[in-house]
Formats: sequence, C-alpha cells, structure tokens
Amino acid sequence: MNITFRQLQIFEAVAQHLSYTRASEALHLTQPAVSMQIKQLEHSVGLPLFEQLGKKVFLTEAGSEFSRYAKAITTQLDELEQVVNEMKGLQRGRLTVAVASTANYFAPRLLAAFCQQHGEVTVSLDVTNREQLLKSLLENRTDLVIMGQPPAEMDLVAERFMDNPLVVIAPPDHPLVAREQIPLERLPEETFLVREQGSGTRSAVERFFAANQLALSTAMEMSSNEAIKQGVEAGLGLGIVSLHTLAMELALKRLVVLDVVNFPIMRYWFIVHRSGKRLSLVAQAFQQFVREESTRILKIPAA
Repeated sequence: MNITFRQLQIFEAVAQHLSYTRASEALHLTQPAVSMQIKQLEHSVGLPLFEQLGKKVFLTEAGSEFSRYAKAITTQLDELEQVVNEMKGLQRGRLTVAVASTANYFAPRLLAAFCQQHGEVTVSLDVTNREQLLKSLLENRTDLVIMGQPPAEMDLVAERFMDNPLVVIAPPDHPLVAREQIPLERLPEETFLVREQGSGTRSAVERFFAANQLALSTAMEMSSNEAIKQGVEAGLGLGIVSLHTLAMELALKRLVVLDVVNFPIMRYWFIVHRSGKRLSLVAQAFQQFVREESTRILKIPAA
C-alpha cells in the first residue's frame, strides 16, 4: 500500500466527524480535496473505508479496522515529533490544548501569556464541551485539557489550579434581585435556561439540585454560555453559569448575580492529561505555567 501521512490525517478527521464537510473545515481544506484524498486512499487499500447513506457517513468494517491502526501510527509520529522538538529545544515545540467551552473565557489569556515567554511555540486550541473533551483524552488527540472535575473512572492525571464558582443570574428588573438570602427552595418556582446534555456545568447543576431533592423547571437548552446570558438578559428565564463568564455583563449592569442560599456551587478547574502519556517539554512547561501563574493572570469577577 502506498499511503501518505496526509491521507492518514484526512482519514482520521473524516472518521472523527463522520462528515466530509466538518472534516474539511477542521483541516482548512475544500470538501472536494478531502473526498479526493479519501478516494485515493481507498484505491490504495483496495477496500471502501466509508459508506454514505443519504447525508450520513459511516465507517465500513475495513474502515473501523483501518482507523485503529491509523490512530496508532499518528500517535507514534506525534511522539517522534515531540522527541525531535525536544532535541531542538523548548522554543520550537508544538502544544495542543483542548478546553471546556466555559474555560474559553480565560484560556486564551493563559496561552497568550505563555506564548509571550515562548515565542516560537506553535499552539493549537480546541474549544468544546465536556463530553468531547473526554473523548479527546480517550483518543489521545490532545496534550493537555482544561476542564472541570474529570471522572474518577478514567485513567487520568488531574491537577486543580483555580476555583470555578457557578452562580444564579437574572436580568436587573427581576423581582428576586432585591431579595437577600433567597431560599434554595424558591428556585423551582422559576424557569431556567440550561446548557446542553454533555456540558460539565449542566451535570454539576443537576447533581446539586438532586442532592437537595429539588428539580429545576427548564425553559430551553442552549449550547453556549453566551446564549444563556443573552436569553436571561431578554427575560426568557434565569440561568446558572460560571462567574468567569460574567465580567462584561456585571460591569455593564446587564445581569445580576442573585443572593441564593448555598450558592455559589463551588467547582474547580483542572489541567488534565492521560496517565502514562509522555508530555513534551512544551506541554510540561505550560502545565507548570498554569500551576504557578494562573491566579496572578486570571481574576474572578466580583459578583
């Protein structure tokens, strides 16, 4: 078989997204270019690797087997690149970081400060929800992940580095804004805008209310904190978001943090990698940078 590394990269992207369109966007290629590379790869292999039913793309049996070996090959090549970069020195390394969507409110500042110290380091940043972060760790597609509490059952190394308080937000004209020490039992009388299934914030909120034997009335599911904040500001309901996401809205008095008993829900940010993963010098340097500099660089907004 005559297979190029670029074809392996393209195959992995299509296998991950199960979509030629999303794979082409992720690779910054045109869709015809992706399709052509896959056809050439299938010709080299001698078997179809994907089948398309309507608009949906599926791996064939041969494609699933090919995917397993492709991941192993690309992992080995990534490790080789890390070793070569280490031989060149820290300044010329590559860093791949994935962060929870809520962490995107502060992660770019951390990365920018790190890159100021290490100017020739190439950084790749992926912003997604908790479910996809865990998948990324499982498939070894990232060096480090910034997320909330990782699951204990996964073989991960996690280090806590910063508080992540979750607070109840309301528009300034909401009747509860004037009240102090609002009983927790009062919240089920309100409707809430919540994050989508798979979100770490959503899971933490559901666990908190279940532990207090309460149920929230949810008006809408939304896929981002920005959508929730805008919905709350428009009067569609209350929201529960990380205090890290509210700096601008609180400064402009567009939203208010409610004084609710037993709030905030205190969560924490962790920097995480797979147990046994060989971290490059750059990844180790960024891990130490987060450990030592995050509290200096990042300030939690005053509620």
